[in-house]
Amino acid sequence: MRILFASSEAFPLAKTGGLGDVSSSLPAALKRQRQDVRLVLPAYPRAVSRLADPTRLPGPASAPWSLIQGYLPGTSVMVYLVDWPMYFQRDGDPYRATDGSDWPDNAHRFAAFAQAVAAISVDEAQLDWAPEILHVNDWQTGLVPVLLRHHPRRPPTLFTIHNLAYQGLFPGELRHQLGLPEDLWHWEALEFHGQLSFMKGGLVFSDAITTVSPTYAREIQTPLAGMGLDGVLRARSARLHGILNGVDYSEWNPERDGYLTAHYHADNLEGKAANKASLQEELQLPVRPDLPLLGHVGRMVVQKGIDLLLEACEPFLAERRMQLALVGSGDHIFEESARALARAHPDYCSVVITYNEGLAHQLEAGSDAFLMPSRFEPCGLNQMYSLRYGTPPIVHATGGLADTVIDANPATLDDGTATGFCFMPATAAALGEAIERVLTLFGEPGQERWQTMIRKGMARDFGWSQSSAAYLELYRDLRGSPRG
Repeated sequence: MRILFASSEAFPLAKTGGLGDVSSSLPAALKRQRQDVRLVLPAYPRAVSRLADPTRLPGPASAPWSLIQGYLPGTSVMVYLVDWPMYFQRDGDPYRATDGSDWPDNAHRFAAFAQAVAAISVDEAQLDWAPEILHVNDWQTGLVPVLLRHHPRRPPTLFTIHNLAYQGLFPGELRHQLGLPEDLWHWEALEFHGQLSFMKGGLVFSDAITTVSPTYAREIQTPLAGMGLDGVLRARSARLHGILNGVDYSEWNPERDGYLTAHYHADNLEGKAANKASLQEELQLPVRPDLPLLGHVGRMVVQKGIDLLLEACEPFLAERRMQLALVGSGDHIFEESARALARAHPDYCSVVITYNEGLAHQLEAGSDAFLMPSRFEPCGLNQMYSLRYGTPPIVHATGGLADTVIDANPATLDDGTATGFCFMPATAAALGEAIERVLTLFGEPGQERWQTMIRKGMARDFGWSQSSAAYLELYRDLRGSPRG
């Protein structure tokens, strides 16, 4: 099957979050199933520099953009980079300038990207190739189904929501500059409380919608998690599917992870202890094999529950019952609060205010448990990494976290099915109770139940084979179904 997969980021060409991981791993998994899948994203300078075997193609005649063709590094997935210099040839990340502020022309940038994707989709880019299925992702591609809505050769289109909180909202008057017709300016199309919503374009005009976990698919149809779009999603519920993201175990596997001090597996966990000692040394914490080390990697923002984490952990640090390792960056107020916590408890808390891929791997391997108290989490990947690394996750039972972690309660500990710790509601008190359970179980003589839980988690398989098969089945259904 010919599949065009459009995204604003794909690791290692460009990545700011989980979208970048999925946009490389899913196409690679589909390629392994012998599908003709091709990836398209903007030609950011870093993406151009990292593309394997690049070749410049002309693009449509008289168009202000061209294509750079190559391959996703380490795979046989063909990539098209949309080279539109005025929009993408600039420093910074895909959405922000080097000072951290959003690019002021993001609406124009991703409307331009949508034009290019639409042209490729209907074989108007001089490629002599057109997809049977178009798979677009998040608000950055939300205008693609809009632009194709009346085209006689448009392919069936699938739109995936990775995080409904980021909707691509812009001033309504920009619709004129973007050339969008007035018949799209109403609440059943692109208008959202007086603003222009790229996300609604994908939700309303695609042939099917997926999101990245079954629980999140249910949650976003409620006012609590629907971010104002729950009515639209309920109206399209028959075409809304929840497919759990997979994990790329070629990148995340403690048996061969190049970032680790020692490798290990479920039948021999000695290497995990060595990684813990190495991590403690790296973070300038006393090497204490007896003291549980809780880790966290993530953005320091309200959604990720960093405020809950800092409040819940402080009493345990004050009582010297655990160590805490935090890696990430985000809102200044939370960065400062984290630094203050580390200053107050120097032998028990270490904070690294940046994202470092190698340190993230080391933290997954060296921590005894992984904190993930997100207020909402469409899917989440770190909890699945943690399970494979023998690091039981501590999660708020929402979205994909609820779908992937089995809570360690008396029943699941007795029958050996527990893989981590779940808490509700999203409060510091509830998280604190979960941490208390972690410390109690970790401290049991002999750690027999703790070791059983670790091995159960390491045996869980969240690889892409099952998820990609679900997508492929949906693609086939779309190809044979009426549009709209």
